[in-house]
Amino acid sequence: MPGPSPGLSRALLGLWAALSLGILGISAVALEPFWADLQPRMALVERGGSLWLNCSTNCPRPERGGLETSLRRNGTQRGLRWLARQLVDIREPETQPVCFFRCARRTLQARGLIRTFQRPDRVELMPLPPWQPVGENFTLSCRVPGAGPRASLTLTLLRGTQELTRRSFVGEPPRARGAMLTATVLARREDHGVNFSCLAELDLRPHGLGLFANSSALRQLRTFALPPVPPSLVAPRILEVGSERPVSCTLDGLFPAPEAGVYLSLGDQRLQPAVTFDGDSLVATAIATPSAEQEGTRQLMCSVTLGGESRETQENLTVYSFPASLLTLSEPEAPEGKVVTISCWAGARALVTLEGISAVVPGQPAELQLNVTENDDKRGFFCDAALEVDGETLRKNQSAELRVLYSPRLDDSGCPRSWTWPEGPEQTLHCEARGNPEPSVHCARPEGGAVLALGLLGPVTRSLAGTYRCTAVNGQGQAVKDVTLTVEYAPALDSVGCPEHITWLEGTEASLSCVAHGVPPPSVSCVRSGKEEVMEGPLLVAREHAGIYRCEAINARGSAAKNVAVTVEYGPSFEELSCPSNWTWVEGSGRLFSCEVDGKPEPRVECLGSEGASEGVVLPLVSSNPGPRNPMTSSNLSPGIYLCNATNRHGSTVKTVVVSAESPPQMDESSCPSHQTWLEGAEATALACSARGRPSPRVRCSREGAARLERLHVSREDAGTYRCVATNAHGTDSRTVTVGVEYRPVVAELAASPPSVRPGGNFTLTCRAEAWPPAQISWRAPPGALNLGLSSNNSTLSVAGAMGSHGGEYECAATNAHGRHARRITVRVAGPWLWVAVGGAAGGAALLAAGAGLAFYVQSTACKKGEYNVQEAESSGEAVCLNGAGGTPEGGAETPGTAESPADGEVFAIQLTAS
Repeated sequence: MPGPSPGLSRALLGLWAALSLGILGISAVALEPFWADLQPRMALVERGGSLWLNCSTNCPRPERGGLETSLRRNGTQRGLRWLARQLVDIREPETQPVCFFRCARRTLQARGLIRTFQRPDRVELMPLPPWQPVGENFTLSCRVPGAGPRASLTLTLLRGTQELTRRSFVGEPPRARGAMLTATVLARREDHGVNFSCLAELDLRPHGLGLFANSSALRQLRTFALPPVPPSLVAPRILEVGSERPVSCTLDGLFPAPEAGVYLSLGDQRLQPAVTFDGDSLVATAIATPSAEQEGTRQLMCSVTLGGESRETQENLTVYSFPASLLTLSEPEAPEGKVVTISCWAGARALVTLEGISAVVPGQPAELQLNVTENDDKRGFFCDAALEVDGETLRKNQSAELRVLYSPRLDDSGCPRSWTWPEGPEQTLHCEARGNPEPSVHCARPEGGAVLALGLLGPVTRSLAGTYRCTAVNGQGQAVKDVTLTVEYAPALDSVGCPEHITWLEGTEASLSCVAHGVPPPSVSCVRSGKEEVMEGPLLVAREHAGIYRCEAINARGSAAKNVAVTVEYGPSFEELSCPSNWTWVEGSGRLFSCEVDGKPEPRVECLGSEGASEGVVLPLVSSNPGPRNPMTSSNLSPGIYLCNATNRHGSTVKTVVVSAESPPQMDESSCPSHQTWLEGAEATALACSARGRPSPRVRCSREGAARLERLHVSREDAGTYRCVATNAHGTDSRTVTVGVEYRPVVAELAASPPSVRPGGNFTLTCRAEAWPPAQISWRAPPGALNLGLSSNNSTLSVAGAMGSHGGEYECAATNAHGRHARRITVRVAGPWLWVAVGGAAGGAALLAAGAGLAFYVQSTACKKGEYNVQEAESSGEAVCLNGAGGTPEGGAETPGTAESPADGEVFAIQLTAS
């Protein structure tokens, strides 16, 4: 009986190994000790929270079991080997529950650890002082009651967002709860108005919980600085009852100054100050107005309060009463010669003085008696009162004016006998008389003519000049006086006395004089523009005397000026520079002959031909009066000799002018064809470009974009665009010439596609030629080759359904005006009929066997480089690898290349065999 297979043996061996391991496992379980387990062993619960504990054992049949803990229970679930209990309202910082089971007369135990945590729900920052002096320390105290465990707690004191101090309580006992952090901080100016706070963070992330944070309420700190010096008080030492005087109180070094309080008082009267601040400085200003009840010495007090502290200053001020002095006249208005009494008094304590005479004792009046005259009219009297207050003498005074009545007086000071007024601007005319009451004054011509409007603003004209009689009248009498009025006015130059234009004739005598009008009579002088010499007396007229003269008339009231144009006329004369004897006319320029003649008035110029072709012809001028004949245009001007005649009313003159003609360069299609053709290989020559013009232009041609290389023979690279420029003294002309280079044709490419063909297949011959002008393509096919297809430009010959007659030599020829070039290619199409004719049936069998052997060789061996394998899909025939570059197929001969063919012969042949 055959033994088991190797696979079955391996399966039985694995089964025995598994049974052995199972037996060993059962033995290990039997030997394992029993245990009790409590889950979770360690727990962290928020204070007041709840937790489920699971107590279990591996004892198969425990006798009893339980969970010992001092914590409150809410529910219990049981099983054979387990117990689950919910503990609620857990508040103890740390408890250790015990899980136990009785198994096989042994007690199995497992202890757990439950700790509670409390979030920092209350973070208390102790209140700050209401005001804290700058530069002194204050205490920040933060308290977080109940939060814990403390070992996971961190407290941070903050100034705004800036951390002042931080403390963590790592290492504290697990049962520790609550924390406090205290710091001493130096008060600064910049701390004023800053919020302080305390941040508490309970980090339970190491225990699988989160980070619990809370902040205290913000406590704002108010800092202040109050200098130890008292404020400065500025006030008058004495103050009159009912008067208003400013008092000011200043204190520097305050911070924050706007929060300081100011109290300002005068005795029992509280003042209402206006307080201004400038940085750390305070200025309080108030108006003190004492009453009669405050007369005497009073106390002026200023108090500045900041941060619960005050600085105070007091000064004494004396309040006094000083009534105004009283000045009286027995008759304020008295006639001349009357006696008037003047009296001065100023109260019971004042000492008065009247016109330098003092009263005997204070409180008594001072008096003065006066027999008034005209000189006392409008006389002022001065009463001065003096009062001594607190060692200072105060003064008050009063004045009064006496009016004396008297008859009018016309003095030269108020009404001069001779008046001189300027003409033009408005004036207020015055003739004032002394007298009281004030006299009225009337001025008119004695013969009953014009009346002067005295005291009124009006224009002054020349018609007001003359003699007037002025009369002054009041209630005391009258006065009469004759006055003379003179009206002055600035000079005037009119066209009658000083014409604007004067014409002189060269060589004659003439003088320049102008007459001006004005009061006082003006002086007149004339000066030529750009000169300083004054024109006086007669002179011999020359051309240089022509020009603009400035005549100016001057008197005490002003001046007048006028420009006088003096023209000097003279006969015509020619100058070589302005009318040259030889002139060259440039054809086509449009220029005219310029012949300018010097003469006044401007001469009339005419130029007529005198000899040769120009005889009797008018030479057109740039600017001249037209002659009796029609002048020629500048386009058909005739060269020759011309006589130019210049004439004006003072004479005439003649000048001979020789005119010659020249022309700028000109090129056109006849002298410089725009399209020129060269033949490649011909001798290199210059472009055929010339130009017409006088003098003969010089012609230069250059290729655009790139320089033409110097060659002995023309190359097709010489084709391109050339620019030819003709230049002579009168300008340039240019033409753009396109050069084309033609060359003989060359068949650059002749190829067959596909390179392999079989009977019934398709093939294409492609011929590409390079030539200019473009070559005409023609083909020569083997005799009997039918159904040949040609492309539109004959560059492609195609055959569909190749037959044996299509095999043979094909020639492609390219022809243009410069020559012809051809290349040949051989195409062979072979079929099974060839082998039947050569070997018969026996030979065919042998060839079939050889083909089978060759097929096996082709399957097992890769064709070498240059060979290819073709297999017909519809037959069992197989192709051998042939070399397309020159291999000779069996039964065929290599066709040598012709003179136009490439060296490799370009023979494409396919030999097919049949089974």
